[in-house]
Amino acid sequence: MATLTGISNCTVTTCSFNADADCTAPAITVAGSPDHAECGTFISLDVRGGLPTATAHVGACQRVECAHNKDLLCSAESVTIGSGADTADCLTYSPA
Repeated sequence: MATLTGISNCTVTTCSFNADADCTAPAITVAGSPDHAECGTFISLDVRGGLPTATAHVGACQRVECAHNKDLLCSAESVTIGSGADTADCLTYSPA
């Protein structure tokens, strides 16, 4: 069984799953378009969600052109989510 890649840092403070620069979603989906990867789990609401402790992982990666994408899973050691072209981008994204 594959090991899921952890989220080391998330600087998107407007996300309902953000708690002190940590992601509390059980898992995120990296989505986006060619040459751009964004957090598909990002949601900006006036409520906080997720788990009580930050243990988020990348559950699926739709960016097949990323060097870290192996069988639609992320193989990077860890990922960072933050501001890029959109509010919540995968800053570890690296086109192959």
